[in-house]
Amino acid sequence: MSDPATIELPKLRHGLDLSEDQRMIRDMVREFAQSEVAPVAAEIDENERFPAEIYARMVELGLPGICFSTEVGGSGGDTLSYILAVEEISKVCGSTGLTLAAQVSLGTYPIYAWGGAHLRDEYVPRLIRGEYMGAYGLTEPGAGSDSGSTRTTAVRDGDEWVLNGRKCFCTNANRAGTFIITAVTDRSLGARGISAFVVPRGIDGFFLEPGERKLGTRGSDWGSLVFQDARIPADHLLGPPGEGFKTFMKTLDGGRISIGAMALGIAEGAYECARRYAKEREAFGGTLADLQAVQFKLADMALQIEAARHLVYHAARLKDSGQHFSLEAAMAKLHASETAMKVTYDAIQVYGGMGYSREYPVERMWRDAKLTTIGEGTSEIQRLIIARNILR
Repeated sequence: MSDPATIELPKLRHGLDLSEDQRMIRDMVREFAQSEVAPVAAEIDENERFPAEIYARMVELGLPGICFSTEVGGSGGDTLSYILAVEEISKVCGSTGLTLAAQVSLGTYPIYAWGGAHLRDEYVPRLIRGEYMGAYGLTEPGAGSDSGSTRTTAVRDGDEWVLNGRKCFCTNANRAGTFIITAVTDRSLGARGISAFVVPRGIDGFFLEPGERKLGTRGSDWGSLVFQDARIPADHLLGPPGEGFKTFMKTLDGGRISIGAMALGIAEGAYECARRYAKEREAFGGTLADLQAVQFKLADMALQIEAARHLVYHAARLKDSGQHFSLEAAMAKLHASETAMKVTYDAIQVYGGMGYSREYPVERMWRDAKLTTIGEGTSEIQRLIIARNILR
């Protein structure tokens, strides 16, 4: 029996035409994912190890700079090209797909988009070159989905801002050299009194704490940020004062497309494993694929994956064309993440007892998929965004 962990190309045909450059990027990342990421995916999950060597290779391939301009050291590509990269990597390793998604959408893009020339030129080229990673601190112990309840504060003191508070569940934290955080600058204004800042690593009063042990994406780093009278230069304000809430909402819109791509990739990987296993596993005088119950599961997987692909790619193209995409990003993220949960669940069912074993990758894919229904806004938050948009 061939190893189901070796993912074949999907047997689905779709009309989502890609440009020549996009196809080249997809094929290059697919080859990298299959040859270099897939062989270590189980090991980094088992040992809860961040694969620094894999990230170094991603930097060599230019993946952190795909969607940034050549002026800052990027490739001058588009959002869809970046999304294709996240999708291909996530097919074999959700942890590594998440690492790239957080680095680009959360750790780099906000500085590129709203940091002005001084912050963009100082930090973005370094992030793209891999001198260090970037991280985004939004969630707090008392402010998760209710991000407007931020308690971290920033007080202006001459030419500096003084930060106090705590952030948690911060992806790439222990590998990061820069952190984008939100903090209250005027509590009397509610959400309009929240600002965003770029915080360099190593300043006095800023500490990192290890993250909790996780259900899935265990090869992705995370941690907590602690600020105790930490001082940053006044010009490290990201965007105008009081615009932090608006900035991180726009950041999350883009991040939802990347988490949708991660979920899409996980679902595709689990589907292909289940499809191959069903064709090879003998039972009841034939193969599992001869049984209508299994055929229907695979048909539903293929259907939902194709729908998720259309939603994710469409949201990416809207972003690339400069159109409003908040609704479409929420739809893409919601459908793709819940598809990933259903497909990975059913993939385990196709494998039966072997699916419950760590000898096969589908149980890891199921655990990794759960993160996609939480990160960048839970499924409930996505439904709230969709409802607000359609009921305006």
